[in-house]
Amino acid sequence: EDEITLIEKDMKEFWVQFKISYSTEQINQTSALRDLCKETIEALSEKWSKKLKEEDLMIDKIQEYNNEIFQQSKYIAEKEEQLTEIKSKLNQEEEEQKNLTDSIQELKEELRKKMEIKSSKSEAAKEKVERVSKVKTLFKERLGLEMRRIHDEQLQFIFRHIDHKDPDKPYMFTLSINEQGDYEVTSCTPPLDCIAELQLKLRETNNFSAFVANIRKAFTALSYK
Repeated sequence: EDEITLIEKDMKEFWVQFKISYSTEQINQTSALRDLCKETIEALSEKWSKKLKEEDLMIDKIQEYNNEIFQQSKYIAEKEEQLTEIKSKLNQEEEEQKNLTDSIQELKEELRKKMEIKSSKSEAAKEKVERVSKVKTLFKERLGLEMRRIHDEQLQFIFRHIDHKDPDKPYMFTLSINEQGDYEVTSCTPPLDCIAELQLKLRETNNFSAFVANIRKAFTALSYK
């Protein structure tokens, strides 16, 4: 019985020592595992914290880039709008310039036509004056006619040797060229009833010599009345 009791006692001590030994080992392993987990968690935390900071910096950088791109886009849009306005003004100025050029060309063409008409009338008037001048000497010598240039580019015709009672008595008329380039009698002394008819015939035939001769005949006929 004592041996059994001793064996039981030994068994209990063995179990006690075994439990103590096992528990200590377990505690040590658990503590080591806990320390490892703690270190791992701290390492991961530090790593992720650093990564998060890098990502935050990256986000800030991206936001900064986005803001810069937005500002650049806004600036480009403003410049494009300004460019559009400038193009519109240039187109308007080009249109105005074209209209002005067309107007100037029209005025030039109108002025050219007026100058041609004026030149034509001036040339016709010049020819008529030259025609009158050519017969001046002939009329003076044969018909006792004297011609004078008076005011407003008019010609005065003075006949003498018409009245046989008073050969020096003057019979006269004044002739001009009007704006239409036609001959026009502006005065006649003494008056002749047929002067309008003779003027019309001169315009129709342009025969100046016959016109002067007919007026002399009319003055001669009047001197006998």
